[in-house]
Amino acid sequence: MVENPRVPARLVLLSLAALWTCYFAVATLRGAFIGFDFAWPIVSRRLTICIVSMLVMASVWPLLQMLDRKSNLVRLLVVLVGALPLAFVLSFINNVIFADIEVTKSQAQDVIEDPSGKVRITRDDAGNILVDLPKAARSSSQPMDESSEAAEDLAPVMEDDGSGITIHTRSTRDKSYTRLDALADNAFGRYFLVLAWAALYFALAKAEEARAAERRESEYRRAAEAAELRSLRYQVNPHFLFNTLNSLSALVMTGRKEDAEHMIQTLSTFYRRTLSGDPTNDIRLVDEIELQKLYFAIEAVRFPNRLLTQIDIDPDAIDAMVPGMILQPLVENSVKYAVAATQRPVTVSIKARREGGQLVLTVGDDGPGAERSKAEGCGIGLANVRDRLKARFGGAGTLKFGKRPEGGFETELRMPLELGRV
Repeated sequence: MVENPRVPARLVLLSLAALWTCYFAVATLRGAFIGFDFAWPIVSRRLTICIVSMLVMASVWPLLQMLDRKSNLVRLLVVLVGALPLAFVLSFINNVIFADIEVTKSQAQDVIEDPSGKVRITRDDAGNILVDLPKAARSSSQPMDESSEAAEDLAPVMEDDGSGITIHTRSTRDKSYTRLDALADNAFGRYFLVLAWAALYFALAKAEEARAAERRESEYRRAAEAAELRSLRYQVNPHFLFNTLNSLSALVMTGRKEDAEHMIQTLSTFYRRTLSGDPTNDIRLVDEIELQKLYFAIEAVRFPNRLLTQIDIDPDAIDAMVPGMILQPLVENSVKYAVAATQRPVTVSIKARREGGQLVLTVGDDGPGAERSKAEGCGIGLANVRDRLKARFGGAGTLKFGKRPEGGFETELRMPLELGRV
């Protein structure tokens, strides 16, 4: 099933909240800059507009989701066209909420006082000139010459409302400026707000797609590593079983039936433990050592007088995690190339220590190590261990082997120290 990443609803709402919060802050600061105080009637209405507009834009989010799988060109065309009606809706909301706000004399600007105190001239926010005249002056005022149509269009229009005269400084062009023009003018600004949020949304959608691709790549990588680890881990069992069955056959042929029976029981216990868990999982070092003790018990039936063992584990490393049966091929090599190759007693040793952030494991013996060093890689066993370390730890897992100065052969494994939970 192909994953279809979606922008989370929480992120969509946060982006809308951030957009309209910025708009609210800029509009309020702009009003303060041009002379409007932080009047609550205006601020509260602007806040209402921001909240309602955010909810309206959130309602079109499902429509944007339908474009997630479309090409960039289709997205661009749909958004450019679809943003127009949405911008007019937002502009209409703005005009409706601010419809009851009227310009009062307290908001008038450019106050000019006559020295005689009889005439007071002001200008409101719409550009109209307000003239307060004495009652006598208003009663004696004469109408203007209206002989010319052009003069009528260009001349100011005076209206007497009983308390003063309002001079409308208009031209012919001002006649045609209606509420529809105001709606269109406001919609122009909202249009770019919608485009900005749509661009932000599609950027978030691209980021989600990139994260989803990274998750898929990570899952595929983990699956490949698990498959490789499982394959390498299963190589150990047939190799070990082949050697054990040869030993069992030798016991039966020589008439050592009790030893053969003991080996079968020990072998059964060994496989019950090794096959019970996931072969790709790590196990505690102490459990890995217990598995090797079972193997030593199996081989001790074949070599009761020749196989000696020595196990030395640093207490600080006892709870370290290691790949399951990582020591098995190395111990088998020591038995095959050292114990079985000579008639004298041979000691096979397993050691573990902690060095800073690393776990160091060594498997060695004091047998004839020269024969093994002739074969580069020492066959399947060492190659398997090397590949498993690389698959599990990458470059952080290393394998070294060679003859010991005092005689014999030794293999050293280094891997990151990971402590298991008790």
